[in-house]
Amino acid sequence: MAGTMTFDDLKSRVAEGSIDTVLVCFVDMQGRLTGKRFHAVNFVETSFKETHCCNYLLATDLEMATPDGYASTSWQAGYGDYVMAPDLDTIRPIPWLEGTAMVLCDVLDHHTHEPVPHSPRAILKKQIKRLEELGFEAKMATELEFFLFEKSFDDIRKGGFRDLTPISGYNEDYHILQTTKEEDVMRPVRNHLFAAGLPIENTKGEAAAGQEELNIRYSPALDCADYHSIAKHAIKEIAWQNGRAATFLPKWDMNQSGSSSHVHQSLWKDGEAAFFDKTAQHGMSTLMQHYMAGLIKYAPDYTYFLAPYVNSYKRFAKGTFAPTKTVWSVDNRTAGFRLCGENTKSIRVECRIGGSDLNPYLAQAVMLAAGIKGIEDALALAPATTGDVYEDAKATDIPQTLRAATETLRGSAFLRDALGEDVVDHYTRAAEWEQEEFDRVVTDWEIARGFERA
Repeated sequence: MAGTMTFDDLKSRVAEGSIDTVLVCFVDMQGRLTGKRFHAVNFVETSFKETHCCNYLLATDLEMATPDGYASTSWQAGYGDYVMAPDLDTIRPIPWLEGTAMVLCDVLDHHTHEPVPHSPRAILKKQIKRLEELGFEAKMATELEFFLFEKSFDDIRKGGFRDLTPISGYNEDYHILQTTKEEDVMRPVRNHLFAAGLPIENTKGEAAAGQEELNIRYSPALDCADYHSIAKHAIKEIAWQNGRAATFLPKWDMNQSGSSSHVHQSLWKDGEAAFFDKTAQHGMSTLMQHYMAGLIKYAPDYTYFLAPYVNSYKRFAKGTFAPTKTVWSVDNRTAGFRLCGENTKSIRVECRIGGSDLNPYLAQAVMLAAGIKGIEDALALAPATTGDVYEDAKATDIPQTLRAATETLRGSAFLRDALGEDVVDHYTRAAEWEQEEFDRVVTDWEIARGFERA
């Protein structure tokens, strides 16, 4: 990923005193930035080589619990260290935090200094390398959807996450007047991220009260994932700085639209769009057809990586613009996969399955793996689906629950071959734990429904 500062630039800024803190971060299983704040002088003198962290950080849940059942780390094994190796090409200023820069790290085994195979960045790098061996580069873009709320994170937590009030009172899809009222958050988001070196395109209102979308220009796959994680983190921090809260929970209210993270993808070869063939139907090259056939065939196998929590599956509902079927169509937002840029060099496929809670490294990696499998096996692409895909009884359903997605993940020979047995087992355990934690909870809905009437 191309940062906006070289290591020499950082050293100069540290020497002059304009940067005093370096965030040294890696991305955890949930897609969050995790790491340490270094005094900048220490970082540029010694810690730029490596630092260390506990290996439980890639075997926890959202609450930072330490579930059993992981082969990579456990109480029995003593919870040792990983090496955080700064990627000095990712250094960038963090303009919304005074005197601060950031660098992203790869996570290495403490003893061998080899990449930790279940680290999200390593998983994506592996698929990028496979694609490069075929002679192609992937370019991707993710759309970040989220909700803004009137109150701060702290106030909402102290209120028990009840009586949540979005920042606006009505559907603000493309609405300029309402989004003007939200510029105290959204203008700093755009400008600070742009100043940090992210190729920001725009923000807009989305299709519910208080719902926002941030669009970042398409980039090489690893850059795209890095941009996504930094942007998501920044949105939360900037909202907090302004007394607001931002949530990437896919479905915070059963009566409101959910939040997605659509992923646009295309392959390139020698600077040319490998998905484009002006002589072919829709402009889709044979290569693109094979790639898309792989995406669609193996979508049930990798759905967990697009929808990793119980709440993720509440979003998949008819008439909500969230897909329920694993078919493709031409510029049709009811399908799981949408062909965009028909008959142009910007032709690409948009996967609409992923929710706003996905980890971009994992999501992009498994889709690349599926596309590569489609290319290797020369899979045939079925004709495009037309009309209301929600009503297409012949189309394959997206797994409708985390439990169902866990089983397709567990049994996926394709993913075990592409990612490795240990990686699939690791994330299967993460999925199991999430379901186990939910299953033991007594929800407000159960109490209200049955307290008197059961």
